[in-house]
Amino acid sequence: MKKIKEITGLLPKLSKEDALLISSAFEFAKEAHEGQLRFSGEPYFNHLFETAKILAELKMSPKTISAGLLHDTLEDANIKEEEVREKFGEEILFLVKGVTKLGKIKYRGAERHNESMRKLFVAVSQDIRVIIIKLADRLHNIRTLEYVPEHKRERIAKETLEIYVPIAYRLGIRKLNRQLEDASFPFVYPKEYEETRKLLKEKSKEDFQKLDKFQKSIKKALAKNGVTDFTLNYRLKTLYSLYNKLRRKDWNIEKIHDISALRIILPETEDCYKVMGIIHSIWRPLPGRIKDYIAFPKPNGYQAIHTTIFTGYGNVVEIQIKSREMHREAEFGIASHVFYKEGEKGKKFSRLSWVQRLLPFKNPFLKGKSLEEKVAHEDIPSWIKDLVEYQSSEKRGSALSGEIRDDFFTQRIFVFTPKGDVIDLPLESTPIDFAYAIHSEVGNSTAGAKVSGKMVSLDTHLKNGDIVEIITNKKNSPKQKWLEYAKTTAAKKHIKSFLQEHHKKTGK
Repeated sequence: MKKIKEITGLLPKLSKEDALLISSAFEFAKEAHEGQLRFSGEPYFNHLFETAKILAELKMSPKTISAGLLHDTLEDANIKEEEVREKFGEEILFLVKGVTKLGKIKYRGAERHNESMRKLFVAVSQDIRVIIIKLADRLHNIRTLEYVPEHKRERIAKETLEIYVPIAYRLGIRKLNRQLEDASFPFVYPKEYEETRKLLKEKSKEDFQKLDKFQKSIKKALAKNGVTDFTLNYRLKTLYSLYNKLRRKDWNIEKIHDISALRIILPETEDCYKVMGIIHSIWRPLPGRIKDYIAFPKPNGYQAIHTTIFTGYGNVVEIQIKSREMHREAEFGIASHVFYKEGEKGKKFSRLSWVQRLLPFKNPFLKGKSLEEKVAHEDIPSWIKDLVEYQSSEKRGSALSGEIRDDFFTQRIFVFTPKGDVIDLPLESTPIDFAYAIHSEVGNSTAGAKVSGKMVSLDTHLKNGDIVEIITNKKNSPKQKWLEYAKTTAAKKHIKSFLQEHHKKTGK
C-alpha cells in the first residue's frame, strides 16, 4: 500500500472513488505482469508504477493515471480488451488502446520523416491524454536506458530527442521536455556529453559561490524597497541545452551568460517591472541583454523579463523576473501557445489549432459536445483547460476560424505500412496514392489493397491511422481509370507516363 500512496499522495483532494480506481488498476497491473522482468532484472511492474507516478506529478486525472498503470496489459500481458472494459470501463480501455497503437509506430531514423512522425502521433492518438501517457512511459524508459542492449540504446535515445522531445516542447510540458533531453543526450552524443559536463563542472563551482553571495544582496535590496512577497531561486541550464548553445558559441563557455540564472517570481505583472527597476538602479545591466518577453512573448508564448547584470563579484548573472502565473504556465503547458498580434495594441490571439486537435474531440465519450463541454471534461488537466478556454474567448470574431480550417491536419492524413513506416498523404488519398508513395514499381504493379486487414477497392479514401498493404502482381499495369482514383501529383505523373509509353509501343 505504501507504493500506491506514492501516487495518490501527489493528487490533492482525491475522492474515495478515485483512490479505489487507482488502487484497482495498481493491483490488476501488478498481477497481470507477475513474473515479467525488465532488462535491468527488476519486476516489469516497476515501469508501470513509475509511469503512473510521473502522470500524478503532472496532476493528471485518476482515469489517466489508471490507464498509465494498465498501458501495457493488452500488448505484453495477454489481457483481453473485454476484461479491461468490464473492470475499468470503456473510457480507460480507449486510452490503453490508444497508447498501444502509438507503440506500434516505428522510427526509421530518417530526418525528413521526423515532422511526419510527430504529426502522426497527434493524428493517431485522438486524445491528448494518450500522448501524455506515452511521454511519461518514454521518460521512464529513457531513465533506465543503460540496461537496454547496447545496439538499441542510440536508436531509442535518438528517437526520443527527435520525436518525443519536440512533442513535449510543443505542448509546453517543459518538465518532461528537459528530462527527456538530458536522459537521451549521453546515448546519442557521448563525447559531446562528457565535454559539456566537464566544462559545466569547471565553470559552475566558482559561479555558485558568487551566485550565493549575490542572492543575499538581491533579497536585501528588495526588502529595503518594500518587496517582500516573492520567491527567489536559481535554475541551472540543462546539459543538452548548454550543449546546443556551446555549438553556436564555438565551444567557448565564457561567451554564455545564462548557464545559471536567478529567478524572481512575484504575484503580479506590475511587480515584475517594479523589481526590474530596483535591480537596474543598483546593478548595471549588460548592454543589449535586457529582454522584455512580457510585452513581446517568445514564439512559444513564454513570458518573463530577462536582464543580465554585473554583480560586483567579478561575474555577470542573468535574472529572470516573472509572475507566478507566467512561471506556472511555462512549466505546465500554457507556454505552448503561439501568439500573434492583431487588432488593438497588446491584444493576444493564440493559434491553437494544433493543440485543439489534441483535445479529446474524437473521443467517443464526448461526441456531440460543445467546445466548452469538452474543455470542462474532468479528465483534462487544468493547464489544458486554461489553454482552450483562452482560445475560446479570443478566437471568436477573429481570423482564427480560417486558421483552423486551413490547419495541416484538415489537409493531410498519416497512414502506416504493415512494418509501421509512416506515409504522409493528402486528404482523400487512395491505395493508388499509397502504392506510388512507396515506389513507382509498387504502384505500377498494384493488383489490390488491404486496409487494416480487409480487402478494399482501389478508389477507397484512406483515413488517419489506417494500416495499408498493397498486393502486387508483375503482370499487372496501370489503368486509365486510376487517374480518377489518384489524388497525388506523383501518382498521376507515374500513371500518365506509363500509359503514354504503353501507347507509343502498342498504339493503344
